[in-house]
Amino acid sequence: MAKSIFLEKPVKKITIYKGRSVNFRADEVELPDGNKAGREFMEHPGAVAILPLNQKGEIIFVRQFRYPVKEETLEIPAGKLHGKKDNPLLRARMELKEETGFTAGKIRHMIDFWPTPAFSDELLRIYAAWDLREGESSPDEDEFISWTAISPAKALSLIKKGRIKDSKTVIAVYHYMLFNNKELL
Repeated sequence: MAKSIFLEKPVKKITIYKGRSVNFRADEVELPDGNKAGREFMEHPGAVAILPLNQKGEIIFVRQFRYPVKEETLEIPAGKLHGKKDNPLLRARMELKEETGFTAGKIRHMIDFWPTPAFSDELLRIYAAWDLREGESSPDEDEFISWTAISPAKALSLIKKGRIKDSKTVIAVYHYMLFNNKELL
């Protein structure tokens, strides 16, 4: 890729909060015209999400309460990477098992995206999983979740009705439907 004419160069990197999961920064940058500006953002280790497909072609979703939006959500299983050396594919398999109990016979990368590049450096990788085998879930001690199977057509309907608003889930379902399931399986 060619060098950007819009490149902003860091002048001063300032960590304002270091958390267990994320950090917050308030950096000073030099703009392309030489002026200075502030850039506040969240540092994130990255995450993975899995679109699991059962034998009937249904998608396995998890239900959980999300405190920031004060609602119960319907999402595909997902989890944050545990550092830069964490293997995304292995993490995806672990999150699927942890949140739903399912293990995947086959798994394939679908798409990578930045959920909110204006204020976070998080990169989210989505995988599709199939040839599922059911087992026991083992959510984290602070996770209260359950799973449900929904047809892709019903998932699209729930997105259109505003019942599914989670960006990774919307992107995964639309990506899956866009390629008419052929490129994944």
